[in-house]
Parts: sequence; structure tokens; C-alpha cells
Amino acid sequence: MRGFEAAGQLLTSRIRAAGETRGFAVARLLTAWDEIAGDAAPMTRPVKVGYGREGLGGTLTLLVQTAHAPMVQMLIPKLIERVNAAYGYAAISRIILTQTAASGFAEGQTPFQAPKRAPDPVVVEKAQDLAAPVHDEGLRSALELLGRNILTRRNPQKGPT
Repeated sequence: MRGFEAAGQLLTSRIRAAGETRGFAVARLLTAWDEIAGDAAPMTRPVKVGYGREGLGGTLTLLVQTAHAPMVQMLIPKLIERVNAAYGYAAISRIILTQTAASGFAEGQTPFQAPKRAPDPVVVEKAQDLAAPVHDEGLRSALELLGRNILTRRNPQKGPT
């Protein structure tokens, strides 16, 4: 028996295996992408890393919205430098951009931040009414948020509920 272990230690091998299927031997590239990519982070997402036969000088594929592709194309040398600094050696020699629409590949799977819309006042009022009996302020606000999310969830057959 090893006793108690941190949840991160229990999942480390599984996370590494899942990342390696897409070429991400260093998971830090995915988890710290905002820090690594800097100004290009809101416009890009790493998709996969492919390595040649030698193992060095890999190719990083980035997902980019079509409108941002020219800007990201100019930032590629800087991105290569920053990614290699995160790896600690010259792991990436090339970056390929793959483009997509702002909504991503499928509904609900947008790789970029979509603009937030103001919630419907009727839905907000209904959620507040449902959570009103709760006396604890933190719990009440959490229930209001949950209620708004449930009430605005879209049903493909009916439209918004």
C-alpha cells in the first residue's frame, strides 16, 4: 500500500499517453499555451506535433481562425523560438497553420472564445425566483447561474427552452 496520492500523480501517465497520441510528449505545450504563445495565444490552438525520422525538427500544427492567419503567419519565427524555449531544445523547426471558421469544427466545440451575449432578462428573473428561497448568498448565486445555464440550453428539436 502506498497510502494517499495526489490526483495529479494518478492521472499523469494517462494524460501523457493521451497527449502522445497527438505528438505532445511535453504536455506543458498544451497546458501553458497562453503563456508560451503570448500575443498569438487568443488566435491559435496547438493541434498536433509531428516528428520526422530523426526525432528533432518536428512540425507543430496550429489551428487558426481564417481572419487571423496572415497575422499568425508573420509571428511563426517568434512562435518557433518560444515553443523551443518551452521544450528546452530545438524540438520544432516548422509550424503549419490549419484554418477554420470562428465556430470551430462542430457546434459546442469552438477552439476559440466566442463573444458572450447578454442573458435574456426573462431567464435571469426566472432563475432568481427559483433560487430565492436559499439563504446562503454564495449558494444562491451559484444556483442562479446554474438555473440560467439550464434555462438557456438549446434543445435541437425545440430551440431555446
